[in-house]
Amino acid sequence: MNKNASSGEPPGGRWTIVIVGIILQLCLGSIYAYGVLRNPLLDHFKSKGLNPTAMDMTWPFIVFLAFFALFMPLAGPYIRKMGPTRVCMAGGVLCGIGWLAASFATSPLMLIPLYGIIGGIGVGIAYGAPITTSAQWFPDKCGLAVGLTVLGFGFSSAIITYATRFLLGSGWGIMNILQMFGIVFIVISIVMSMMLRFPPTGWKPACMAATTSAATKVEFMRNQMSKTSTFKGLWVCYTIGTLAGLTAIGIAGPVGKEVFANAGMSTDLANNLIFALILPFAICNGAARPIFGALTDKLTPKNTAILSYGLIIVACLVMYTGYSSVWAYIICFCLLWGCLGGWLAIAPTATASYFGMKDNAKNYGLVYTAYGAGAIIGGIVSAQAKDILGAFQPFFLIVAGLSVIGIFIAFALMKPPVAKHA
Repeated sequence: MNKNASSGEPPGGRWTIVIVGIILQLCLGSIYAYGVLRNPLLDHFKSKGLNPTAMDMTWPFIVFLAFFALFMPLAGPYIRKMGPTRVCMAGGVLCGIGWLAASFATSPLMLIPLYGIIGGIGVGIAYGAPITTSAQWFPDKCGLAVGLTVLGFGFSSAIITYATRFLLGSGWGIMNILQMFGIVFIVISIVMSMMLRFPPTGWKPACMAATTSAATKVEFMRNQMSKTSTFKGLWVCYTIGTLAGLTAIGIAGPVGKEVFANAGMSTDLANNLIFALILPFAICNGAARPIFGALTDKLTPKNTAILSYGLIIVACLVMYTGYSSVWAYIICFCLLWGCLGGWLAIAPTATASYFGMKDNAKNYGLVYTAYGAGAIIGGIVSAQAKDILGAFQPFFLIVAGLSVIGIFIAFALMKPPVAKHA
């Protein structure tokens, strides 16, 4: 008899689930590559006699973020009820359909329902399924497993960016590229989703099967979790962490231009360097996910959160004091992109650690709304930073100040909750 089958594990062992999750997240995270699609799409619409504004081209991505943030918590209850395979397959196929449908758009306005709404709903539905499944299979290494799973989401935009540029350089039209990606994502989502499943009831990995805990772990349902101070602290800390990282992504280009100009660099050289740095920044974002996940397992969520805030403060102070240094820019944004990826591992791991696995899909769906809040606030702030502050440089002091607040909140509230019994 197959050893994995007899132990309840999938063929190839439980790490197969993580590999499947990475592949699925690579498809889902591709939606973040809109930045590289934007200019070719703009050129395509201009060739059709249209003259879209910058805001016209921005709306599809804003709508995507909104629907992603909305549907992720709504899908949570169905992951447990219907199983991760059906939910992830439905969401992944919708994501692919969003890309495929976008290839038929004749204006930026049509991209809003096709790319923004359909794609955003698809990613929102599917995103939590691989994460929850990995967490279920790795009660002993939850942070590492979850961090590796969401690594795919972090690397995806860089992979799609370079693939798109290669295809454009090879003579492909942008609409043909969208069609190709859409079909590929649909096929991969169907095949990979079929491999997702939760472990059997009562299953434990071999390393834990021989040990029994003296104290039974408390399992919180979502309505119970939402009433705890631990949840409130985690939600606020997650918001601050994602706000800092998402804003850094939003202003990386214009800040780079300011810093490189201060360093005496020509405009063309500055633009080329900013593009060249996208890949190392994305690598930092992706690699930080399993690193911070493993740290969360070893150091506790509270201590890892405090560590991330310390790194954000260092990054911001380096940037503020070295606003004409190319190296200061590289160090700052590597850290900020990395800490954003880190929070996407810290938060789901903390949710599982603090509130148990029984209602994990719904619980993390609610916690994840903090990412939506961080995205909205960060997007507004990054768009208005220079207008409000007169320059981007003072903004880094604001982010450093928010991180100090985050340290105090994490220290006071990010600790195991106590269940209240009637």
